[in-house]
Amino acid sequence: MTQRNLKVLLGLLLAAAPAASAQTLVDTSAAISIQNTLAQPGTGIPARPPRLTPPAAPEAAPASAAPAAAPASATPAASLPPVTPLTPAQQGALRQAQEALGAGNLSQARALFEGLVAQNYAQPEPHFGLGLTLLAQGNLRGAAFEFSQLAALAPTRFEAPYNLGVIAGREGQYADALKLYGQAAALARGQAGPATERQILEALAAEQTRARDFAGLSATLTQVVALDPGDPDAAFRLAQAQVLAGQGVSALPGVYAVLQRQPARVDAALLLADIYLGQRLPDRAVRELDAAAGRVKTGADRATLLLRKADVLAASGDARAAVLAAQSAAQQDPRNAAAFARLGELRVLRGDHPGALNAYGQAARLAPRDAGYRTALAAVRLTLGQTAQAGRDAAQALRLTPDPATLARAQFVQGVAAYRQGQYPQARAALRSSAAARPSAETYLWLGLSAYAMKDYAGAAGALGTSVKLDPTPTARQNLASALLAAARYPEAEAVLRGLVGENAKNGEAWYLLGLTQRAQSREGEARQALKTASNLGHSRAKAALK
Repeated sequence: MTQRNLKVLLGLLLAAAPAASAQTLVDTSAAISIQNTLAQPGTGIPARPPRLTPPAAPEAAPASAAPAAAPASATPAASLPPVTPLTPAQQGALRQAQEALGAGNLSQARALFEGLVAQNYAQPEPHFGLGLTLLAQGNLRGAAFEFSQLAALAPTRFEAPYNLGVIAGREGQYADALKLYGQAAALARGQAGPATERQILEALAAEQTRARDFAGLSATLTQVVALDPGDPDAAFRLAQAQVLAGQGVSALPGVYAVLQRQPARVDAALLLADIYLGQRLPDRAVRELDAAAGRVKTGADRATLLLRKADVLAASGDARAAVLAAQSAAQQDPRNAAAFARLGELRVLRGDHPGALNAYGQAARLAPRDAGYRTALAAVRLTLGQTAQAGRDAAQALRLTPDPATLARAQFVQGVAAYRQGQYPQARAALRSSAAARPSAETYLWLGLSAYAMKDYAGAAGALGTSVKLDPTPTARQNLASALLAAARYPEAEAVLRGLVGENAKNGEAWYLLGLTQRAQSREGEARQALKTASNLGHSRAKAALK
């Protein structure tokens, strides 16, 4: 699976993971627990989210500087008198407190629950209600204490670790939240209703996703699917988790089952292709994508599948077929800027720069605020010799607040375009900015050339030296030698040039520069021999230097 597809797959899981929320109603006895108080999360999964995002936080609560709640066993209950049933008056007060909490009268609810705790401390229900009330008021420390007491007084109830998990999550103590939700899920199994058990499992799944514990997530989602075997979204999420856990083959039956129920489901078809790619079966992945393209109903969905097919073909080395697939994607969804951009990228890889110019131009027209498309267009123009327009496109991209990588690339194109137009100060400024953001051998090469053109030979030697360190190409080394020669650093220049002619005895320019370097060191005999070698290789300036 490619890194790009891994990020998309993880993004789908993160987007699907529902946030845990605290209970908002109080039950009147331990027998009636939280099954009617938790909202059932939606499990809709977007096809391809634009970026990787963290799991959603639990529903908003005021921030607290208090430390995260410890697991229930860490806070022992006070020494308790024997448990006595609630008196009729206390039962009435409990109902009144519950009604106040349900109506949002939190101060009244807190006073009533605290009164009940004082009257009958060993009864768990007032602690439960008081914990919910304090949580609703944003008093996380107080709520954590009450839920810890609930855990000690009623250790078989899952409400305590569940709500302690909510508090831990709100305070950013995600490892504690994961542990507490696991405890709640274990307690809920067999005693909670299906809806409640699923809600707890979903909270656990969200934290496992955050922790990237995909093996644990697979186990949790297996339980979710067992609770609701008719939910294709849950089955799909289980398959995603299995793939991320390195169990792609195990996920195949589940993915095929989802596609049998929902034949036009694009995300399942993409996951299926990824699984076969993980098994090094790109041809099978392509066939599955083709089959899915015949089942979907819209051009946009078909384009998504064709673009993935293009990626598979490109990775397999079939650039021509990849271009055709991307071209078909653009035809299926002519308003899809990403399809045209991918087509442009693939055409560049095939050396079809005029075709790439057309594709990137269409992408930029469809998404005029996308700095990446505009920068890619500028780069193709630069390759085609459309220097002035390339500079203008790069400048326009820079005005669109691009991401750091695109910013550096746009500055590079702008710098090279300025250099080619003889605007050396502007070129050096742009290339310096690009190199500072994203150092590369090519950027430092052009930066060195710009400095050389401005007769800043020391600056040129420094930039070209960095280029050579990053990628010691013959071009970079030869330019470095020229800069060292111009800076009168003759021994260093000679060392570089001897290396070049040793690697390629037919490099006339290197022999010529070597002769000049030796002449500058008053070694005329050696200089004439080097210049004669360059002249014999057809170097005109070497011939002139021998006269």
